[in-house]
Amino acid sequence: MPPKSAQSKPYFFYGHRKPTQHRPTVQGGLFSNRQTINPNRTTKNSPSSVTQGDFQLQKWDQDGVSGQQSRDPSQEFFSLAQRLSPIARYIVDSFRKHGNWGAPLLADLNSLRRVTPKLVTEVLKHPNLDPKISSKFFYWAGKQKGYRHDFSCYNAFAYGLNRANQFRTADQVPELMHMQGKPPSEKQFEILIRMHGDANRGLRVYYVYEKMKKFGVKPRVFLYNRIMDALVKTNHLDLAISVYDDFKKDGLVEESMTFMILIKGLCKLGRMDEVFELLGRMRENRCKPDVFAYTAMVKILVAERNLDGCSKVWKEMQQDAVEPDVIAYSTFITGLCKNNQVDKGYELFKEMKQKNILIDRGIYGSLIESFAANGKVGLACDLLKDLIDSGYRAALAIYNSIIEGLCNAKRTDRAYKLFQITVQEDLCPDFSTVKPILVSYAESKKMDEICKLLEELQRLSHCISDDLSKFFTYMVEKDDRIMIALEVFEYLKVKHYCGVPIYNILMVALYQNGEVNKALTLFSELRSSDYEPDSSTYSNAVQCFVELGDVQEASICYNRIKEMSLIPSVAAYRSLVIGLCKIGQIDPAMMLIRDCLSNVASGPIEFKYILTIIHVCKMNDAEKVMKVLDELLEEGFSPDNAVYCAVIYGMCKHGTIEEAQKVFASMRKRKHLTEADLVVYDEMLIDHMKKKTADLLLSGLKFFGLESKLKAKGCTLLAG
Repeated sequence: MPPKSAQSKPYFFYGHRKPTQHRPTVQGGLFSNRQTINPNRTTKNSPSSVTQGDFQLQKWDQDGVSGQQSRDPSQEFFSLAQRLSPIARYIVDSFRKHGNWGAPLLADLNSLRRVTPKLVTEVLKHPNLDPKISSKFFYWAGKQKGYRHDFSCYNAFAYGLNRANQFRTADQVPELMHMQGKPPSEKQFEILIRMHGDANRGLRVYYVYEKMKKFGVKPRVFLYNRIMDALVKTNHLDLAISVYDDFKKDGLVEESMTFMILIKGLCKLGRMDEVFELLGRMRENRCKPDVFAYTAMVKILVAERNLDGCSKVWKEMQQDAVEPDVIAYSTFITGLCKNNQVDKGYELFKEMKQKNILIDRGIYGSLIESFAANGKVGLACDLLKDLIDSGYRAALAIYNSIIEGLCNAKRTDRAYKLFQITVQEDLCPDFSTVKPILVSYAESKKMDEICKLLEELQRLSHCISDDLSKFFTYMVEKDDRIMIALEVFEYLKVKHYCGVPIYNILMVALYQNGEVNKALTLFSELRSSDYEPDSSTYSNAVQCFVELGDVQEASICYNRIKEMSLIPSVAAYRSLVIGLCKIGQIDPAMMLIRDCLSNVASGPIEFKYILTIIHVCKMNDAEKVMKVLDELLEEGFSPDNAVYCAVIYGMCKHGTIEEAQKVFASMRKRKHLTEADLVVYDEMLIDHMKKKTADLLLSGLKFFGLESKLKAKGCTLLAG
């Protein structure tokens, strides 16, 4: 033990004291065998520990034990701190303990006898440091007696700032080095360029490059390549070409990578003449492009759907006597098939066959799907046979495309056989597999075959209700198939293959097709059946009743939805509001608008403008109301019946008849209203004002208790 006079001075003791949570101990050597007490460590004998016998492969999680809670910050700190030296761990723990820069933290740091650049670098490399504290620590270390930052300190400081998303501050590290008498080298700029390149910050890469030139640092070839690659990847090809011009001015010799970076950028923009010019320069520099270079060009051109340029590159590759590999063939064939040039892709496929190149399943799949989609089902079937003979197992998507092609060619029997093959191959056929077959059966009115297929799907544990909902949704997408879908539904209904979702799908289709009465017939049939209509059913019925002018029944359906504690559809709200406005029921219509906006997450934009119009009417100024209507027109919405009723409602409640008539007159001048509409809205305005006045008079009589006296004298005006 040191003397008492020295006990006030802190010191480090590397001995075998009892470890604590915040004070690790060192066992053995000076910087070896560190032992830390982990507050959340679970013992091997604890009940929660998983033994080897309890291990289950299905529940295994590659990122950790399944169900394990996320590690708390202290546990994460200790796992990271074990990699630090004791003094660095002491400093980092002080940062964590104090939280901000201040006198207590400075007291801990001043207790250190000596600070070395290696120690500063180690601290700055810690991943969880606050950038403010790390910056102040960097400045504090630089002020210590006999200390001077080395390159590793500046590099670690830049990495730490970038890790905290302070990349603009990290870009100023070269200036800081210059001010402190340590001119930056190429390595410091390389670090900044690599950080910005990895984060796809192309303009920042160019900014650092310009800064390099100001400091007189000339990049080497590999760094030039890195700069140009970052600029090309972020779609700054013109800047990359300007960097390439500087590259040539510096007298450097291009590598194949240099050429390929620029060629990729030019291919992406379709500048093929410049591409072939660079390819010629590559040959002159004895950097003849290989198969990997050509494959990279093909990939980019196919991704940009530039098949003409891709064909030119393919011919250039053949002229250079470069044999394309499987990836080049696969990429080009897939691009041709996706762009409806399957015949050219098939020629390349036969070329691969002649060269005995291994053809993967992706090439077969692309060709089969394209042939089936273009009606060439025979070729698709031949390729399927070739695929199976080659030892591959056809994927479900391949079978689905051929089944759809056979159904389009009216060869449903062969399509059904392929479906049975997918069942035998245990490929788990889905709705996409059977949809073309169901549609073909429906169009040819083979109802018994539909039931047979549904029974087979039921044996395969398919959810028949979901599949039928998808089937009817697909059928009603075309107007000429709506009646076919209705016939299929009538047949399946007898076989008990029906449900509320199917009723809703058919009601919407019939309503949109103008068959409102048939839609209401389905609605009545559903209500009299054992099924219970849902909110979608009643919402569809609201639209149908409003279309027929029966607002009373539409209101009953709306109230039924509210009794079920559900929310009507936006279309039902809009339809009922328009219906109420047509019969002069303006107050209930405005109440519905408020109800819609309070219940629906994203209500109609017209309803929002209607509430704005009512609010602006409080100012009793027609010009301000017209400004709101102008804004509505700019949004692309033409004012409808509900908007004009909102003007009537707002002016009768807050303004005057004259101001409302000014609004209508202005809309008439702009030809948004006809003369007949103007007369109708004037009458509605006067009637609504009379109603409001009568309601106000009645309220006054009730307030002063005069209603009973008038009735006693035989007045019949208040009988209603």
